Amino acid sequence: MTEQEIKGEDYRIFCDYETTIIKFEGDLSLEGVKEYQPIIELLENVASNASQQITLDLKELSFLNSSGISMLSKFVLSFRNNNQIQLVILGSDEMPWQKKSLKNLKKLLPNLTLEIN
Repeated sequence: MTEQEIKGEDYRIFCDYETTIIKFEGDLSLEGVKEYQPIIELLENVASNASQQITLDLKELSFLNSSGISMLSKFVLSFRNNNQIQLVILGSDEMPWQKKSLKNLKKLLPNLTLEIN
């Protein structure tokens, strides 16, 4: 498997396993861990197969609810003891939620590469 896509009514998540880039698009407002589980499994699968870098491209993710931010925070925290893989998060300053919420992820993982443009 080199690519994987998870689609919902308002969102799309596309993963390219070769580049280890995971792109999020749309409004992601699922309820609780159970509904986020397919996305969590995708992220964990990429992390277990990546060798150097994982990029989460959130530039086109216009909304992420608190359950989604919690999921993302837990994923970021899972890299605290991993010095072999660089986690990169790409955001957009055109998405108001990203400025504050993504900067908080940097507090959880100081060596996180965070690019908000």
